[in-house]
Amino acid sequence: MADENIVETIEKLLADSPERKFPEGVELAINLKNLDMSQPKNRVDEEILLPHGLGKDLKIAVFAKGEVGLQAKSAGAEMVFSEEDLAEMGEDKARARSVANEYDFFIAEVQYMAQIGKALGAILGPRGKMPTPLPPGKNVADLINSARSSIRIRSKDKLTFHVSVGRRDMDVRKLAENVETVLSRVEGALEKGKHNIRSIYVTTTMGKSAKVV
Repeated sequence: MADENIVETIEKLLADSPERKFPEGVELAINLKNLDMSQPKNRVDEEILLPHGLGKDLKIAVFAKGEVGLQAKSAGAEMVFSEEDLAEMGEDKARARSVANEYDFFIAEVQYMAQIGKALGAILGPRGKMPTPLPPGKNVADLINSARSSIRIRSKDKLTFHVSVGRRDMDVRKLAENVETVLSRVEGALEKGKHNIRSIYVTTTMGKSAKVV
């Protein structure tokens, strides 16, 4: 059940933000306090399964071969890259950057992870798109389905960071439940929980913002 205060905050935000000619994203701006972010232990790095997804189709690419590659295709992966593709991207940085920008999420069989780190780490890493490893025996379809509803929040060394929670054309209560899920995980990741949160605002891509916390 969505928190009514969050529902009302989102409703007011959307009412005050003019509709655009494209489906705007809805984000949280999270501001922390009383933390030394130069210390890795204080940084937030969480993968979160949103109860209602992001309201858009993510483009997912998989590094795999053989049966796993076929399963990935059947499960809806937009692209399956082979070992040869990976080697080519390691040599052709322009293609590698194009692939990194085109796809939202990557999955890779574990045997490719070291090669991906060497060939593509400098390109995928800063974008927060290093592949999720697929362990032997794990169903790639499960990972693909999970990825379509998952987000990664990373504060890095900043006290302020942003995270997507959906689109403005989603049901307001579903957006509110996504927001609650993120708030709970952020609090749980911080040493002093809510006492390390200065403020949290919800905002649309080109609209105004409204304070949640």
